[in-house]
Amino acid sequence: MNDKRLDTPIQYLKGVGPKLAKVLKKVGLETVEDILYFVPREYEDRTQIVPLGKVQPADFVIVKGLVASVNNQNTRGRFSVLKVRLEDRSGYIEAVWFNQPYLSGLFSHGMKLIVSGRVEMSEYSGTMQLVVREFEIDLGEDLKFVPRYPLTKGLYPKKIREIVKTAVNDYLKEIPDLLPEEIKTKYALLDIEKAIKKLHFPDNLAEVEPAHKRLAFDDFFVFQLGLLLRRKKTKKTPGIAFEIDQTNLDLFTNQLPFELTKAQQRVLSEILADMKGKHPMSRLIQGDVGSGKTIVATIAALAAIQNGYQVAIMAPTEILAQQHYTKVADFLSGQNVRVKLLTGTTQRKEQVSETAEWNLLIGTHALIEEKVQFEKLGLVIIDEQHRFGVLQRAKLKQKACLLASRRSGPAGRDFNPDIIFMTATPIPRSLAFTLYGDLDRSIIDEMPPGRTPIKTNYVPKSKRKSSYGFMRKEIEQGRQIFIVCPLVEESEKLDLKAAMEEAVRLQEDIFPDYKVGLLHGRLKGEEKERIMNEFKAGKLHILVSTTVIEVGIDIPNASVMVVEHAERFGLSQLHQLRGRIGRGVDQSYCFLFGDPKTEEAKERVKAMVESTDGFHIAEVDLRLRGPGDFLGVRQSGLPSFRVADIIKDEEILREARQAAKELLKADPTLKAEEHQLLKESIKSMYGKFLGY
Repeated sequence: MNDKRLDTPIQYLKGVGPKLAKVLKKVGLETVEDILYFVPREYEDRTQIVPLGKVQPADFVIVKGLVASVNNQNTRGRFSVLKVRLEDRSGYIEAVWFNQPYLSGLFSHGMKLIVSGRVEMSEYSGTMQLVVREFEIDLGEDLKFVPRYPLTKGLYPKKIREIVKTAVNDYLKEIPDLLPEEIKTKYALLDIEKAIKKLHFPDNLAEVEPAHKRLAFDDFFVFQLGLLLRRKKTKKTPGIAFEIDQTNLDLFTNQLPFELTKAQQRVLSEILADMKGKHPMSRLIQGDVGSGKTIVATIAALAAIQNGYQVAIMAPTEILAQQHYTKVADFLSGQNVRVKLLTGTTQRKEQVSETAEWNLLIGTHALIEEKVQFEKLGLVIIDEQHRFGVLQRAKLKQKACLLASRRSGPAGRDFNPDIIFMTATPIPRSLAFTLYGDLDRSIIDEMPPGRTPIKTNYVPKSKRKSSYGFMRKEIEQGRQIFIVCPLVEESEKLDLKAAMEEAVRLQEDIFPDYKVGLLHGRLKGEEKERIMNEFKAGKLHILVSTTVIEVGIDIPNASVMVVEHAERFGLSQLHQLRGRIGRGVDQSYCFLFGDPKTEEAKERVKAMVESTDGFHIAEVDLRLRGPGDFLGVRQSGLPSFRVADIIKDEEILREARQAAKELLKADPTLKAEEHQLLKESIKSMYGKFLGY
């Protein structure tokens, strides 16, 4: 009987034990399988060890030498320097560690060390020294390319390599090969055992890439199978086959004060085709700020209402819900459609529960509260869905089905509503494949005619005064100004105070002859609405705001957007803020105030100045910040891949998705005997994320 299981707790692996197991848990290692898929962050090439007598200043080197002396020095200000003199036949050098005095006990005279670091000239002695990045005791290990793993306090390079080697030697043959032979052949993939062995202990660096590709492919392939199976399940669920009265819809669109762009027409056609089908629609509509998603959603809503169904439009904030209500009600005036705004504020005022008399309800989370009763909900439109949290998407879909069935028996028995998700946040391809692989996607990739591209400028402190003069001229010409201050949870009170003080400073010192307003999230709904209405009506010339205005504010007369401390914002957020202007016929301007010091901050500002393309900006933002920060760590909802990186491995992701489609074409439900392991792996690896 084979007692070697991949889920064996790591403490039972030879050389570990309970104490070290607690340390390993800090880097996410709890089982033997975790160790096997623990990816080295880099490899140290020990074929390039430099003799001590040949090192040069500014070089990054790997050296080997004997410990000749150990000297731990304390300087003023509790600053310590540990100096270890290393010698070999060619010469010597002093290896230094700063503020790590506890290491001195590790070293003894005559010990062999392998050390990597940068060679610098000492400011005090004028001699060369090696500032150590990593080191280990040389025990004669026969490795030319040494894997370097993420570490934590109490975990040393040599020890983690020993643990990995034990796991590879004892458990490698227990790893199942999930991929069918034809897929491995078509996509030039290694066998799983070889891939894992070469990932950890390559004979040369050229072996690392194909090993990584195989393991990343497995991650993506299994996940994409799960997404596509979920999508197929949705397609089979009974839905509403709407009858589309194209003549009536054409009459409506012809009465609009503008023509739909070709992109809007294409996306609308895709939506209406879905609505005609007998299975529920589940479609993501992407469109840059100002591309015209709202009118497309309005026409889809009208089609559902003409079939006798109700429609719900859900937004993440009261401001955005109010914005939609105003705009959609205006579009539908004269259509005999009863539109209702339902937010926490309106509910407190009116105690709304029965909604049967309304065709279209627009609101916030208040729409999905238990006491709100729908009569016949056929279409749910969720705007800026990423603001609700990606993980909530499945719950929102479930609640939509519940809403639809509250007067129609058990959930989903009579009908499931169609669902449209909308976002103005451009989603890079790799994220779209990962997060929205179960949805049909439509992209409005064309801006309405007459939009003048916004001019964006970085404004250093030295030029701030002249920018205020420019703003004054814009106000004199009848235009309005947004000034946005950052607001983050860690320093919310300080940020809010800064925004308030900035509003006072602008009113009293900079623009005393103009009216300055202040908008922030701590205000009550009625107060926010009052301030926004004053700004819309032109009673306020300048609106100082926190990022509460990031989405949904439409002021065609606003021609300038100033972002204070621009370096504190993410790129996509900056792009969203910039999208609040440029909605009228006049040239609009975005000024980025701040002092970007890091390379990343400078690159964000540079991207904003050089491009207005939301998808390009999103790609740059994703590359700079990574997917967790791009989406918001708490709401990212990203699956935890063992090896794959959705940014660096996008091409592998595309291949894995294609391979998953091909397999499901041959075996739509994975019922074949040889695919049962894959089916189990979907649940074990990604069941929580996929809702299995």
